[in-house]
Amino acid sequence: MRMTLCAGLAGLFLLGCGAAPDAGIERGQRLLAQYQCGSCHAIPEVPGSRGRVGPPLDGFGLRSYIAGEIPNRPDTLARWIEEPASLVPGTLMPDMGASEADARDMASYLSALR
Repeated sequence: MRMTLCAGLAGLFLLGCGAAPDAGIERGQRLLAQYQCGSCHAIPEVPGSRGRVGPPLDGFGLRSYIAGEIPNRPDTLARWIEEPASLVPGTLMPDMGASEADARDMASYLSALR
């Protein structure tokens, strides 16, 4: 039992140090391909994403604003992905039908782009 406890604590320590990959980030990368976000945007490490209609999303995590208007925070980015017109009426960004959980994971991936 003591060995199991030590192994569990070591695992938590590694998670806290960022040594384990974030499942939400990895899932977000897959979802960006699944929702075909790359048909409009170029997105690093997302297969088939060579779009030129929307801006390229490389370094997105370093940007101050979403769509040039909204502060770039993970919660706001997830809402933008889920319902873009609710934040910027008349935007050309389409509502792709992403669920709240999917939007959150896609936002995690985009926020990690540096």
